[in-house]
This record gives sequence, structure tokens and C-alpha cells, in this order.
Amino acid sequence: MLKIKYPFDPLIKHHVYIALGLAFWIFIFLYFTEPLDVNEISDLEKILYLPFYGIAGGLAYLIMLPFQQWLFKTNNKDWTLQSELFFLLFFIIMGLILSRIVYVFIIVPNEPNLYSLAYFTTRIYVPAITALFPIIFIGRWAIGKYKNKRLEDKKILIRGEGTYEGFRLLQENVICIKSDDNYIEVSYLGNGELKSQLIRNKLSVIENDFPFLLRTHRSYLINPLHFQQWEKTSGKLHIMLSHQVKIPVSKSYTTLVKSSLKDLVV
Repeated sequence: MLKIKYPFDPLIKHHVYIALGLAFWIFIFLYFTEPLDVNEISDLEKILYLPFYGIAGGLAYLIMLPFQQWLFKTNNKDWTLQSELFFLLFFIIMGLILSRIVYVFIIVPNEPNLYSLAYFTTRIYVPAITALFPIIFIGRWAIGKYKNKRLEDKKILIRGEGTYEGFRLLQENVICIKSDDNYIEVSYLGNGELKSQLIRNKLSVIENDFPFLLRTHRSYLINPLHFQQWEKTSGKLHIMLSHQVKIPVSKSYTTLVKSSLKDLVV
């Protein structure tokens, strides 16, 4: 179950927004619910000191973002429930460290009777993070779900002929499509790796459905976005696409292909 995919948005900017929102929410939460014995201080002191806890929470989240990106790349840009729980666990630990620093050095500096770490953790931090955790969890899930929905909306459907299933993927992930008898072979990027998918259909149908594809040969369509360079071998012209995909260019399509690719910079 921990390996199931979990909605995730890798864009750092969106997580900075979460950190800012978290900092503000922590301040509001502490101000109105009055844990941490803040009921013993005046409203002015609350306004002066409680924002530091909010800053600590937001900073803890920001500090964990490099770890989040590392975890994302380590898992081949795949985010699972296990990845999410790992991130949240380490975030909670970092939050404890920073909130303890705020308590000791800002809230009660030089106080001889400050709370022990064990008391602070079990009686103060854990109840506070328990109340805040659902907000963090739901917020991360929501931006991940929204990002996934936007990606799905951008995907194109390469239809299968008749009752055969189609294949959905992002336009920019298509590298090339090859005709193979009554099938087409779609070469595409999946999690940064070169992959392929066989679909029952005709190349002419795909060419009509997706004008962004460029025919280089009676058996090949390419996505110009992946053009790398020209290559001539034994007098025959080829195109090198990303991930070392080599595509032939027939004489009848050479002029059109060169004209279409002339403005692309390798």
C-alpha cells in the first residue's frame, strides 16, 4: 500500500506558498487556541512572540524541500504514499527542533524553569502538530491533485483502431511514431526514460489527428521538439532525436523536413 502513487506537485514555487501559508496559520492557531501557556501573556506579547513559531514552522518546511526534491529524483520522479510519509515525518522532526529553539532562545531566554524537552514534545508540540497536521496533509494533497488534473487535461489521446484501447500522454513526451504493419509503435518519454507502446492504427490516421508531428518517411512521424541534429550515413540522410533515436529521412520528404526544421537550434 505504501508504494501506491500519491498526488504530488514538484514545483518549488507552490511549496513556498505552502510554507508561507503554514507560517501564517500557525500564528493564527496559537493566537486563538492558546496552547503553550500563551494565555498567560498579553495580546501585545502574543503578537510580538507567536510569529516566531509560525516562522519556525514555515522555515522547517522550506528546509525540507531539498530533501523532497532528492527523494523525488531518487524515485525516478515518482511520488508514492511512502515518499509523502517520509517527507512529513522528517518535516515534523525539523519543526520540533526549530520550535524548541524558538521556545528556549526567544520565548523564555535565561528562564531557569523552562519546560524539559520531553515535556515540551509530548505535552505541547505533539498536540499542536496533531491539530496542524491535517491542514498540511490536505494542502499538499490538494496541490498535487490539481497538478495531476492539469497534466491529464494537457494529454493527447492516440486512439486505437476499432475497440482497441488508446494511449494518453503529454504532447511533448512523444518522440516519434513508426508504422509497423497494422500497428504503430509510439516512442515516448516516461519518467525521463525512453519507452515504447504498440497501438493498432494507421500512421496516416495519426498524422491527420496530430498536425504537430512531422513525416520524414512513409513509415515515420517525428516530434520536431526532440530534433537534435542531422546525420548522413552512406549517402542516406537521418535525423537524430533525443535519447539517441535515429530516424531515416526519405528523398521525397527531405525538402519539407529541412524547411520545417530550419529554425530549430540544436
